[in-house]
Amino acid sequence: MKIIYLDCSMGAAGDMLTAALLELLPDPDVFLNQLNSLGIPNVTFIRSSEKKNGILGTHISVQIGNTSEENRLAHPEEHHHKPGEHHHHEHRSLQDIHDIVSRLTVSETVRQDILAVYALIAEAEGHVHGCPVSEIHFHEVGTIDAIADITAVCLLVEKLHPDEIVASPVHVGSGTVKCAHGVLPVPAPATAEILKGIPIYGGEIKGELCTPTGAALLRHFATHFGDLPVMSVQQIGYGLGTKDFPTANCLRAMLGETADETDTMFELSLNVDDMTAEEIGFAMDRIFEAGAVEVYTVPIGMKKNRPGTLIRVICSPEKKDTVIRAVFRHTSTIGLREYQTKRYVLHREVTEKDTTYGKVHFKKVSGYGVEREKAEYEDLAAIAAETGLSLSELRKKL
Repeated sequence: MKIIYLDCSMGAAGDMLTAALLELLPDPDVFLNQLNSLGIPNVTFIRSSEKKNGILGTHISVQIGNTSEENRLAHPEEHHHKPGEHHHHEHRSLQDIHDIVSRLTVSETVRQDILAVYALIAEAEGHVHGCPVSEIHFHEVGTIDAIADITAVCLLVEKLHPDEIVASPVHVGSGTVKCAHGVLPVPAPATAEILKGIPIYGGEIKGELCTPTGAALLRHFATHFGDLPVMSVQQIGYGLGTKDFPTANCLRAMLGETADETDTMFELSLNVDDMTAEEIGFAMDRIFEAGAVEVYTVPIGMKKNRPGTLIRVICSPEKKDTVIRAVFRHTSTIGLREYQTKRYVLHREVTEKDTTYGKVHFKKVSGYGVEREKAEYEDLAAIAAETGLSLSELRKKL
């Protein structure tokens, strides 16, 4: 399994994530040229090699117009104001951000990732300031910075195409940080909101180590947070921050492979005899949305000779609590059973191929001495509907 591990022992920011992931590529300059041709308004990405506490790494600076990031005043990445408040700088609404992203020359997957990350930031800002998301406005310079960083990371994840991204617990720093609203505690309120449920810690280092943008990118892309897994490391990237601290201010990204192994999973079982088929179907959808890997039913006989349904749910340890809440919310059960189990997983990879019918995505699986490949159903179904071929005929022609 292809995996990226993010060492966030000095926090996370958009530029640090960009720089660390960029170092994992064999051709970072080619990718940098791609970034600079995306169409982000008035933005140029500048890459430099620097040292922090003796560690050689990459620093990424976002130049807006003729002003470099280092020469701009230290603003927070996102500022918010309510309608009617007066500010000396221009601001952008969430719709403005959507308009900018819609014009970028990126894939639809990257576009949706960018908007999802920004939605996390907007929702956190709205929650902290007590405003609907539609009323949130962002400082223009900070917005362009954040769009640039978020777009770069989303593109890099697409380019590197890992099966899984794991991050360490996040060091958020300590003390206070200055922003448009005054002096705020670290982590800043929006950052703390985004990091809910994610393991974080402070320390002796005074300052903001994790920004709202960094927090949102971690929340969106990391599948779980914990120690470095057993993996064969192939490439290491160091993304350097701007500030100097007693500890090297860098985020480390490790790219490698995990061996064929088992996952620890939980199997949750419950019996119901008073739910309709429609209610069970609705509940299964909600349980999947809560993070379940599998949800299926088995017909059973229950007390008083009643026909019933066994609902069985498979989920990861990280999603267990959320899934259990969904089970109790959407089913009539008053109890469930839990079993810890092991799951053997093949390595999965999705590729895109040109065929006589256009581009088709193929899923390739390998491991434990086997390897096989098949076309994705959604692509086949669309082609079959257009050409009048059956699925079996189409599979033979690809």
